[in-house]
Amino acid sequence: MNRRIGFLIDMDGVIYRGNELIDGSVKFINLLEQRQIPFTFLTNNSQRTQKDIIVKLNRWGLKINEDNVYTSALATARFLSQQKPNGTAFIVGEGGLFNALNDVGYAIVDKNPDFVVIGEGRLLNLEIMELAVRLVSKGARLIATNLDANCPTAEGEIRPGCGAFVKLIEEATGKKAFSVGKPCPIIFRSARKRLNLGTDDTIVIGDTMETDILGAVSLGLTSILTLTGSTKRNDLINYPYRPDIIIESIKEMPDILDSHILTANLNHSDFKDSDFRNYKFIET
Repeated sequence: MNRRIGFLIDMDGVIYRGNELIDGSVKFINLLEQRQIPFTFLTNNSQRTQKDIIVKLNRWGLKINEDNVYTSALATARFLSQQKPNGTAFIVGEGGLFNALNDVGYAIVDKNPDFVVIGEGRLLNLEIMELAVRLVSKGARLIATNLDANCPTAEGEIRPGCGAFVKLIEEATGKKAFSVGKPCPIIFRSARKRLNLGTDDTIVIGDTMETDILGAVSLGLTSILTLTGSTKRNDLINYPYRPDIIIESIKEMPDILDSHILTANLNHSDFKDSDFRNYKFIET
């Protein structure tokens, strides 16, 4: 019996690498649109606003709107608005995080904030970090949009990520941050509910074992690892958990959809081994 499914899709390393679109991305997203399969791009990057991301992907031929984008900044803002409505925050980050918190009624302050919120950014300096340390030491609660230690750049190199900045503040203050981003269940649950999907109907496509796949496994979501990003096949032996399906790239997803493996039944124990032989399913 067919069932309704939907996708939570990471972007960098899945849809594109740096400034290069990965082959097959447009075809797969167009196919989801044609078949009215709900999907959201789910990213730990808190720098960009929804509009920024939409414009970038539209230029590559991906016709998406705000319903198709959910960032760690949006998830963090939603979480804080539930914890303390109309609160105050000191932000270390950029436009995506500022806009998200403003949109839920948060005031951005530099004195006695309820929260210090750390996101990605290349505009920060030591003076900003010193102020964040002082505010946390005086009682502001420390929140991170994600704990990724580094981020990929368009040149294929890495730069310090949100987690690296958070670690500095944690070490200086002795206070631990709470992170809403992947692999935290909060961001996956929020994104799933935005699509009106149940746990059994939600499929995560990602390139990183520590965030995308771990989050999916923790919540019992179906997980698909693509090898076009940070995790390589040889890395899998280092993890005690596994993705449900491995693909070389997003280019394989139309064939997987057409196979009805995902839509027929998401209980993998009901499948025959031959159902997965073309999709590199990992057997225990």
